[in-house]
Amino acid sequence: MVNKLIFQGRFTADPEVQEKGGFSMTEFTVAWSEKYKERETKCFLRCKAWRSQAEHIEKYFHKGQECVIEGRLETEQWEKDGQKQSRTISKVEKIHFCGPKSSTSESKPDDGFINVPEGEDESLPFN
Repeated sequence: MVNKLIFQGRFTADPEVQEKGGFSMTEFTVAWSEKYKERETKCFLRCKAWRSQAEHIEKYFHKGQECVIEGRLETEQWEKDGQKQSRTISKVEKIHFCGPKSSTSESKPDDGFINVPEGEDESLPFN
């Protein structure tokens, strides 16, 4: 059977990494909406990512930022106070940047270069 999910939305909060069973994990919610005439439908989906992908998401994504997520739907089940509980989540396989570039320096990779202000080049040790 095919279980493939691709959707675009925005983070509803900053993602945070937690340790679960010795692995990094992050859970976050992505929201999107559709408008047809005067009716707007809003949808929220809980997402879960593991290991280095969870750390990548925490480092480069933040509340309100757009993203495209590829994954699959999973149903989690547990028992609380004798009642069976369940929810459907998206298990993240890939996440893509979407929308305008962030203006924060946190989202820029550290490439080891610094900007030299105009007129400062004569004090550099090389020409």
